[in-house]
Formats: sequence, structure tokens, C-alpha cells
Amino acid sequence: MNSVVWAHHAGPGICGGSDGQTAHHPADDSDRRRWPLMNPIDDFQLVQSRRQFFGNGGIRMGGVSLAMLAAERSASALSDLHETVHPPLTGFPHFAPKAKAVIYLHMNGGPSQLDTWDYKPNLSAHFDKELPDSIRMGQRITTMTSGQSRLPVAPSMFGFSRYGKSGIWASELLSHTAKHVDDIALIRSAHTNAINHDPACTFVTTGSEVPGKPSLGSWLAYGLGSVSNNLPAFVVLTPRWTSKQAAQALFTRMWSSGFLPSKYTGVALRSVGDPVLYIDNPPGVDARHRRAMLDSLARLNQHTVERFGDPETQTRIAQYEMAFRMQSSVPELIDLSGESQATLEMYGPEVSKPGTFAASALLARRMVERGVRVVQILHRGWDQHGSLPSEIRHQCYDTDQPCGALLQDLKQRGMLEDTLVVWGGEFGRTVYSQGTLTKSNYGRDHHPRNFCVWLAGGGIRGGIVHGATDDFSYNIVDKPCHVNDMNATILHCLGIDHERFSYRFQGLDQRLTGVEPQHVVQEILA
Repeated sequence: MNSVVWAHHAGPGICGGSDGQTAHHPADDSDRRRWPLMNPIDDFQLVQSRRQFFGNGGIRMGGVSLAMLAAERSASALSDLHETVHPPLTGFPHFAPKAKAVIYLHMNGGPSQLDTWDYKPNLSAHFDKELPDSIRMGQRITTMTSGQSRLPVAPSMFGFSRYGKSGIWASELLSHTAKHVDDIALIRSAHTNAINHDPACTFVTTGSEVPGKPSLGSWLAYGLGSVSNNLPAFVVLTPRWTSKQAAQALFTRMWSSGFLPSKYTGVALRSVGDPVLYIDNPPGVDARHRRAMLDSLARLNQHTVERFGDPETQTRIAQYEMAFRMQSSVPELIDLSGESQATLEMYGPEVSKPGTFAASALLARRMVERGVRVVQILHRGWDQHGSLPSEIRHQCYDTDQPCGALLQDLKQRGMLEDTLVVWGGEFGRTVYSQGTLTKSNYGRDHHPRNFCVWLAGGGIRGGIVHGATDDFSYNIVDKPCHVNDMNATILHCLGIDHERFSYRFQGLDQRLTGVEPQHVVQEILA
């Protein structure tokens, strides 16, 4: 694609989506007549027009007949809801997918690529020397280091080794994950637009620095739905972290549905206490009474839908129904007593502690087994401006063994071939030290120009490295991969053409990958 694409012109055979929206923009007026664009306002006007026709025309039904008709419609809606809670859009996926589900492991704060996946053996000769101007080239840096008198080069103090048949270099901090490099496609040339956490996290999870856009998980829940009727299509886990330093805040926009109907927002399970508040019925209320109450409430809400045409009322019906189903599904989900001792030991000593990354990784596998489409795990504490050598050890202790175990667990169950696993942060870290540099201690500032991401599983060719950086891990020198290139690739693995997947909002056909030309990273595809 050689030019900026503002709207995709869908051809015949591509139908619109649910909730009064289409997934594609018609090419011309003739296509517009065949494939009408709908939105909540149009839906409301249509409902009003029907009501006005019958009311103003003097055709009025008796109260009993109206009640019977409404009850019939409501019962039909409830029946449909009970059959399929998360249906896909008509015509989705666009082509046969390699992956059916995604587990997205987000290391919030920006893990240092220099200390994990981007090995630079020659940096030791530059210890404490000034970063050459020929490398920095006057590029923007944050205000946290722009006032430093020097930008001293800080080589990683951690050892690196080759792993697997592919011989990919990995840090000693990642010895468990590194055992699986032959199943991993390592991208060393990821880059982003944002230099600070809030916009960068928003960008990597929604494809835009501007808040209000749907997250990747919400797009997938909207387009593909899920096969689970008892768990949400999109679930978010926010585990604790071992590092004692303060962590960047998480923002609900990272799993929000944005301008999509809110029923596609990720459901965040709590890391402490009950995963879902009020999962148990109050005293005196049993499942039978709860069921009867929700059915009555759904009928009332259905009357509201028919009167006002507001899709958020439909969301309310679906959310109440899902909450009821989760009362039985969530306790079974979090009960690990059925897991073998070998499996628990594989995930490490923290797996039996609710709210840890290890427990979250195991829950992610269990959710995918039960038909959840997207599981997003956000692990905090990677923002290491100082004391990086000690702090990053804590973070890797939390995540390395569980990440390796997740890959092994999925593979031995035959699930890795159709489950896409993604690991990465919002940006990388600088080669120069923030603050005082010693042989045993250094910090690193934000670095959006390059960072590392790895993918494994459904649709991904393992044992390869995509892209490369210069000797200082400062600039990309081969095969740059933008954040939205990665998002386009993720969609592709799940059978979605990112250029054909849009949603009409504020007069524009909005896409996860934006209006700029983005490309699927073909080199890493199986």
C-alpha cells in the first residue's frame, strides 16, 4: 500500500457487524444501497419511524396484544442470548486463522532490551564513555535526562548465552523463557511514537496515543467473539510485582472498548481477594431466584431497547447475563486443585499464590481452554530509572519461569499451534545511564526508538530474529517494525485483514491500525 488509506471499500460478500454497525465502508452509492451503514442514531430514528407510523396512522394494538408481542420478542432475545453470548460479526474471520486466541503479556513500564534480548557484546569497551553524537543525532530525550551533564554508556552487567537450535542470544535473567526460543519469533526492531508511559501504553494497546480508542482485545472481541458462554470474550489480569519500587499506574483505556459498544470492554479480574466482587449471591437469594430476577430485568431492558434504540441497554442485558454465568464459571476457573503437581511446579513457587504473575499465567491457559478469546496480563514495575540491576531481577523472577511454563504447557497440550502468545512493553530503555553509573549499578531512561517483542504460537514461525539495532541498541538498522505493524500481524494470525476491519465513528471508518499504511510482518509468519 503506497498511500494513506482513509476508508476501505468493501466488496460484495462482506456484511456488516452487530450492534447496528458495519465492519466495512461501501465503495459507492450503489454499494451503499446494498450495504447500508448503520449507527446507533440511525437505529434510533428507524425505531422512532416505525413507532410513529403505527401511532400516527391510528393503528393501535390493545394492551394485551402489545404485552404478548413484547414478551414474545423478549423471550426470543433471551433465547438467542442464552445460545450465543459472544457471536462473531457476519463474514468473520476474513480468512482461515492460524490462531484462535491471544494471550498478551504486557510488561508495563518498558523492559530494558539491553538487559534481556538485545545482546551487545562490544559495549563493554564503551563503559562510562559519552554516547557518541553520531549515534544520538540530536534525537529527543526525556526531561529526566536532558539536564544531565553527561550521557555515559552503561553496558549490561548480565551474561548472555545462545539457546536452542536457532542459537538466539538471551540474557541470564530469562533462562526459562530462552529454552523455548525455537518456538519464538523475536522482534528486535519494534518502535513506537510515544516517549512517556501514558501515551505509549495507550498506543501499544489501542494503536493510538489519543485516549478513547478501542483496545486490541476489544477489537478482537467485537469481530470474532468467543466460544465461551460462561466467561467474557476478553479478560484482563493485573498481577502483583515483587519489586518494591513504585510502578506506573494502569489505565482502564488499555482494555477499554472506546467507541465500540461497552460490552466489548475487557473484564478485569482482581488480583487480591475475590477475582470478581459480589460473585456470591447475598443471603436469602439462590440461583433460581437470581435467574428469575435477571429474566424479568432483561424483559424490562428489552422494552427500553425497543423504545430508545440505545445499544448500551443491550450491553446492560448482556453484562447482567454474563455476571450470572460467572457466578458458577469463575470459582471453577480459579480452583487449581485439578492441576497436576508437575504442572504447578512447572510454573514455579509463586503459582499457588493468588494474584501473582505465575498464577495469572496458569489462569490464562485455563481461560483459553474454556473458550476465552483474549487474555491480557499486565505486569507492572519495569520502569527502572535507577537501581536497574537489582530491580530487573525481581521482575524477571516474577515472569521468566511462568512465561516459559506457559509456552511449554500450551505446547504439550496441543494448544500452542492455535494460541498466539505476545510478550513486550510500551518502549525500550536507553543505553546511557540515568543518574550515577558504577560497575554494579545504573539506571536507564525511556527509549521509544527501539525495543524487543516476541511472539509464539498460532501463525508464528519460531526460531527467528526479525530486525536489528546498531552497536548501542539506539537506532534500528534493519527491518523496523512499528507498533501498528505488530497489531496488523496479530490480527492476521487470527484471520483478520486489518485494512478491512473498521468501525464507523464520527464520520470516519476507524481502524485499530490507524490511517497510515501498516504492514503485516510476513517474515515471522509460519
